Amino acid sequence: MTASKNTMAPASAGLAAPQLVTVDADSANRRLDNFLLSLLKGLPRTRIYRMIRTGEVRVNKGRSKPAYRVAEGDVVRIPPVHGLREGDEHKISQRRAGWIAEHILYEDSCLLVLDKPSGLAVHGGSGINLGVIELLRAARPDNRYMELVHRLDRATSGCLLVAKKRSSLRRLHEAFREGQVRKIYHALLQGKWTGGKREVAEPLVTEHRQGGERHVRIGAGGKPAVTRFYPEKIFNDAVLVRVELLTGRTHQIRVHSASIGHPIAGDERYGNGQSPSGLKRLFLHASELSFKHPDDGRPMIFESPLEPGLGHVLDKLGN
Repeated sequence: MTASKNTMAPASAGLAAPQLVTVDADSANRRLDNFLLSLLKGLPRTRIYRMIRTGEVRVNKGRSKPAYRVAEGDVVRIPPVHGLREGDEHKISQRRAGWIAEHILYEDSCLLVLDKPSGLAVHGGSGINLGVIELLRAARPDNRYMELVHRLDRATSGCLLVAKKRSSLRRLHEAFREGQVRKIYHALLQGKWTGGKREVAEPLVTEHRQGGERHVRIGAGGKPAVTRFYPEKIFNDAVLVRVELLTGRTHQIRVHSASIGHPIAGDERYGNGQSPSGLKRLFLHASELSFKHPDDGRPMIFESPLEPGLGHVLDKLGN
């Protein structure tokens, strides 16, 4: 079989035989799992991972990992796939599609910035039927290309960047890698805070536990990670901090804050799960995102205020 460009048979028909897809310039540097998800729309993410793990998916005739970034000219073997459902996003009710559209902070032909609510996953899969991407595709049916530029945990709220073109995704990924994107969070940390700002520079190791759950810990040989904490409001047994990420590792803020004895309020994984009165979620919010527009280079700055529920928690602590 000869290699083809980045094209696939209609999803509704499924794939009756293996296909070879050559990665083009627009798809270069994407993670393998995301590359496959964009080709095999409607296929559960868990199935994509299983295909990679078992070696059904091959890159240049060899096994690969989900995090591998495909390069222009790579030849990806995709096994026979049945049961793909093209257009599943159209089954999403107009009410739900309209609801996610109300959370869009900014949109143009290249990108979209969403004020993501807490409790909403960025994508479906692993027992989650719908995520940000599925809802956005339903809200914007004429724009078939929607890809996450970065991620937020399901429990984290705030600014989330989505690309609407492959060329925009490539340029924005490059900006993230080169440290040209400024990310500011706000978090409520537990415990008595003394002194001023703190910087934590500890490498992070990601472990995949049974069931595919990711757990992160500090460890030698991990990826470099730097987090800065700036106290803004100090309470008796908690502190509201502004957090600046100098790197973007999985669960970075949660692990680094816990490592200095100040876990995020409501964090059941890395903290003690205790919460101030009235807090029903993880108190972590992506409050600011700034970068240069991938098309014309103009400065883009977006802010998301704390949702009222988090504000009420701070008011109670202040009283």
